[in-house]
Amino acid sequence: MKGFARLLVHIHGQRGRGRRAGVALLFVDPYFAAAAGAAFLLAFGAAALVGRHRALRREIRRLEQRVEDLADLNWELKEAEERTHSFLEAQGDLIVRRAADGLITYVNEAFCKLAGRGHDALLGTSFSLPVIEQGESALCSDGTRIHDQKIADAEGRQRWIAWREVSVKVDSAGVAETQSVGRDVTDRTEAERALAEARDQAQTANLAKSRFLAMVSHEIRTPLNGILGMTDLLLETALTPEQTTYAKAVKTSGGTLLSLIEEILDFSKIEAGRLDLDARPFSLGTLIEEVVELLAPRAQAKSLEIAAFVDDRLPASVVGDATRLRQVLLNLAGNAIKFTEQGGIAVFAEPGAWPDEVSIRVRDTGIGIAAEAQQRIFREFEQGDGGPARKFGGTGLGLAISQRIVERMGGRIAVESQPGQGATFSFTIPLPRAEDGMPALVAPDLSKSAVLIVAPGAIEAFLVARRLGAWGAKTCVVADERVAAALLPEREWDVLLIDHGMGPSALAAILSAARHEIERRIVLLAPSDRHELPALEKMGVTGYLVKPIRAASLATRIAAAFDGGAVPSPALEGESAESRLISAGRNGLSILVAEDNEINALLARVLLTKLGHSPVLAGTGTTAVESWLAAHTAGQPYDLVLMDVHMPDVDGREATRRIRAIEAERGYPRTRIIALTADAMAEDRDGCLAAGMDAFLTKPLDRERLAEALAGSAAKAA
Repeated sequence: MKGFARLLVHIHGQRGRGRRAGVALLFVDPYFAAAAGAAFLLAFGAAALVGRHRALRREIRRLEQRVEDLADLNWELKEAEERTHSFLEAQGDLIVRRAADGLITYVNEAFCKLAGRGHDALLGTSFSLPVIEQGESALCSDGTRIHDQKIADAEGRQRWIAWREVSVKVDSAGVAETQSVGRDVTDRTEAERALAEARDQAQTANLAKSRFLAMVSHEIRTPLNGILGMTDLLLETALTPEQTTYAKAVKTSGGTLLSLIEEILDFSKIEAGRLDLDARPFSLGTLIEEVVELLAPRAQAKSLEIAAFVDDRLPASVVGDATRLRQVLLNLAGNAIKFTEQGGIAVFAEPGAWPDEVSIRVRDTGIGIAAEAQQRIFREFEQGDGGPARKFGGTGLGLAISQRIVERMGGRIAVESQPGQGATFSFTIPLPRAEDGMPALVAPDLSKSAVLIVAPGAIEAFLVARRLGAWGAKTCVVADERVAAALLPEREWDVLLIDHGMGPSALAAILSAARHEIERRIVLLAPSDRHELPALEKMGVTGYLVKPIRAASLATRIAAAFDGGAVPSPALEGESAESRLISAGRNGLSILVAEDNEINALLARVLLTKLGHSPVLAGTGTTAVESWLAAHTAGQPYDLVLMDVHMPDVDGREATRRIRAIEAERGYPRTRIIALTADAMAEDRDGCLAAGMDAFLTKPLDRERLAEALAGSAAKAA
């Protein structure tokens, strides 16, 4: 061993001297070299075994770590599976999976509970829940099929289940199963059905309410027709002042009752969601001026002014629902008259802030509205002076109806007011320009004209001055005859406009002073004062205008004044439809009146006779058809038929159908038939037109409206 140690030392010492030296040393002693080589190989093999062992231990540790990771992953997967299973079981949805042959491969606990069977009893079977009612099926874009079923559970209770069915693959070979997920929607379905039933009941109740209101309206309007019509006829007879007062009170009360009926009917239609709009071309300026003219007698009876101003920048014709707009204006301006004791009411129409938008304001000088009441007055059955001590009556529906209409038109309504300082109601609505409307008013050129306006009021005179100023005239408005007389020599005036309301002495003084100063002298007067025109002409008047003044009338009168026109005949300007009809055809029309109510029949006969016509009465629909046919057979057909809708035996619609059928069968010319009814609903009007009638007149009958309805037939007969 000592020799072997020395050998190793020697080898270590000779390292680096070359391979040959080492080799030569080994051959010094062959036995010793062999032993040394064997020892070396043994040491090298031992080192290799140690390295291999270490490598195997590292691999074992790696594999053990891998096994541990896989075990953790497997545990996580099992945990996730348990969570998923718990979630599916806890959510309450029914889950069932079926193979291609329809056999169940999986069910959850919710399905088992509803079916009343365990998992083992269901797996591998074709069990299905008993279906009582099958809903419609729909296929989604992702391939999911959805449908509802009404089923019976294990206890016999009926349940609605909303199913979602989808095809799912279960292996790599492409084998698919159908998975159905059902949700119990019984409560939702029953709630929907209850809601649908409630909606149907509400609709039925609305229809019943509408029928009831229509019936009540008809039954009230029928006697109102007699009350108001006969009162008008009574006022035309010779009465004492006391009797005249009483008769006018009856007419006023009847008109108030009629207004209440109209408001209640309108509100009921709005509440029932039947507020339909009929957009057609109409003249905005004409409509506003007509509303002001219609309300003028009420205002003038209270010594109030009422006037309108329509901006020239607005189109002559617009598209909208003229009837509903008229209703809003009547409500607002009518309220203004009711709550105003002195001063007056002005209606303005101007362009809005946006294209095709119209802004309309109704301003009064009335009692005003407190701030806390300004929002409340737009609610149903609310008034600005509510309470038992209120001074003004009414249903409190007018403003609520107006707000609904304006909002339905796409607009908004508001009020500005202070107690004791009047109120201004304003609303804006879109009214597009009509493509083929009527031509705009041709305004006269007054750029070189000066107009003196003498009027006691501060409303219409200033609106007239504003209109004339827009046409180029220089204007001056005064309210005192002494100031007017002092202004006459101050400059050269072209036209004098003097209000009849100044009084006889003031009129005489101003006209006398102006006779030599101003050549054109025009008086402004109310319709009831036209009988004074001959006396006014003697006082020096050269023309007149009827208040409230229309823009077209003002333009025509001013132009005529510059042309040297004289005072027109009172029978021509401001002539009513009734007077035009009487003067147009004194020979009158032959009119068949089908009316079963004796009072209404008497009223119609008297009105038609006063209008110059020859009425023939028929008490039933059958009698009306027979009378119409007999007149044709005799060669003297009726020019017109006024057909009451509600009559015994045969109603007006059926009678009209029979007349139209005979006309078609025998080739008779079409007879104009006008419906005469106390019904006010839109469907009543549509039913009359569908039956073949040509027009629609609502009771109570008004002489002016009756005359206008007959005017076209009178012109044809002439």
